[in-house]
Amino acid sequence: MKNTFLNKPRSDLSLCVVEQSQSVKRAYPKGAEIAEVGKHIKFDPDILSTFDYKGWQSLHHDLLVVSAVVEFADRRWKRPRGWSRKFNITVPVLDLAAWQRKEVIESLLSALRHLTADIWSFNFVQWRGPAPIGARQGVLAFTKTKTFTIAYSDGLDSRAVSALSGDKLGLRVRIAKSRNRLKKGDQPFDQIPFKVQGFRGLESSFRSRGFQFSAITAIAAHMSELSRVVVPESGQGALGPVLLPLHNIHPDYRNHPTFFRKMERFVRALLGYQVKYDQPRIWYTKGQTLGAFLELPAKKQEDLTDTRSCWQTRRIVNTNGGRKQCGLCAACLLRRLSMHTAGITEAADAYVISDLKCSDVNESLAVIPQQRDRDIMIEYGSVGARHLQHLAEMADLPDDELRIHASELAAALGEPREDTMKNLRMLLVNHAEEWRAFLTAQEEKSFLKSWMDGGRYGRSK
Repeated sequence: MKNTFLNKPRSDLSLCVVEQSQSVKRAYPKGAEIAEVGKHIKFDPDILSTFDYKGWQSLHHDLLVVSAVVEFADRRWKRPRGWSRKFNITVPVLDLAAWQRKEVIESLLSALRHLTADIWSFNFVQWRGPAPIGARQGVLAFTKTKTFTIAYSDGLDSRAVSALSGDKLGLRVRIAKSRNRLKKGDQPFDQIPFKVQGFRGLESSFRSRGFQFSAITAIAAHMSELSRVVVPESGQGALGPVLLPLHNIHPDYRNHPTFFRKMERFVRALLGYQVKYDQPRIWYTKGQTLGAFLELPAKKQEDLTDTRSCWQTRRIVNTNGGRKQCGLCAACLLRRLSMHTAGITEAADAYVISDLKCSDVNESLAVIPQQRDRDIMIEYGSVGARHLQHLAEMADLPDDELRIHASELAAALGEPREDTMKNLRMLLVNHAEEWRAFLTAQEEKSFLKSWMDGGRYGRSK
């Protein structure tokens, strides 16, 4: 499938990473951005020292540095209209010989290119100072009863799929920038062990997040002698962004099987260890996943309603000293659709924008004081709602129009193409049924329905 987003990247963007308080200066390209470990990239040894089994290796340290550097570059420079950028990055590493191997470099570039559509070039140099990650301070006394590791957050999918996969069998890697509240039975390594800060971020798409998360779970799997990494995303979130990419935006492959096959190749080349990123709910809707969770013994709706799906950090979600979910962005709409499918009723004040039944969207948005914020939420909401609608409409497409997606997925999953076609069709049909039921529940005059009819601001406009 031809990718039109890889053409004509802007001129090279140079980034050079230096060790903390580096006494011997290197030769850097003119105009290069400098990122200093300890200042722009900060590690927390206390997090790293609590992980069990094999202990840290130099390659683990290096992979965390590379993950942080990729985030810095991805967020530092705004994308041009043609989307793609060209990066030249100098990174100091402890195990230089490993990073200079051809198969390591080729697999790293392939994974990042597929994920971000940017052109990446790395110059690995020898780390000169002491590593910012010291020796482990101790070993935790829990037994080797785990069979998989899973990226764990406050989201619906991670909580549900962790339980469906066997809570006591999973080593949870909390994907968060700050320490989360631990639930009973949670394991350590409960936040990303580094922070990227102290610079002006100009790009919000942050596609490289997928590389960061998969790299960290691979490190956890390697150290814990586990080969299975469970990816919790359900079908709509994993496949929808690639089936229906937004106009002039590179498809979002962060949870797509093709990306994970590339990451498996990279991890194998770098660490000499085979991990398998498993997607057990890829052919199920999020609503079906939540329903399956509620069928487990002792699981209750409250286990899901205290999760968070909204990615908004704007002031509109910070109300009365707390932080709500906006209720109208794409993530919130998929959450509300899925909760409806699973028969889960949330509190009336769970969302800032709670009423979806109004005929005029401005009535629902009246709780937001500033017009600019209301306009932004209308933009987010209309795009998200139409994405869910268009995904539902794909259920009616003939096989010929779905075959290119089915073939790509079949190759990545190692499954027969016809079986993959049936599974893809089943996912789309189930989503369409759930979406129609959700719209019906909002009643006939809902502004969501007017958006489906081509309106954007509601029936009063």
